Amino acid sequence: MALNQKVKNLIQKLGEAIHETVSESEDIAVVVKNIREQGFDVLLMLEATIGLNEVEASHEDAAEDTVEAGGPFTSSDLNFLKSLRISVSETEDGREA
Repeated sequence: MALNQKVKNLIQKLGEAIHETVSESEDIAVVVKNIREQGFDVLLMLEATIGLNEVEASHEDAAEDTVEAGGPFTSSDLNFLKSLRISVSETEDGREA
């Protein structure tokens, strides 16, 4: 899939936003500080994979996807979770938990 320059710029901005969020996170800073206090230096490297699917469906089609998946997740949601090795378990009534 060929990406136009606007989409490429948006993807770059997304990467920068993720970097900024991690860099400015107080939670992360506290944990890094605690690790350093234990005598270790910390090098944090994160890898983000950004996948794009061109959307041509209307809002009605998206609602149908949710129904077909049998819960609050669309088929795309379930595929994404599966790619992260996250499984969605079902509750007693057959819905995803």
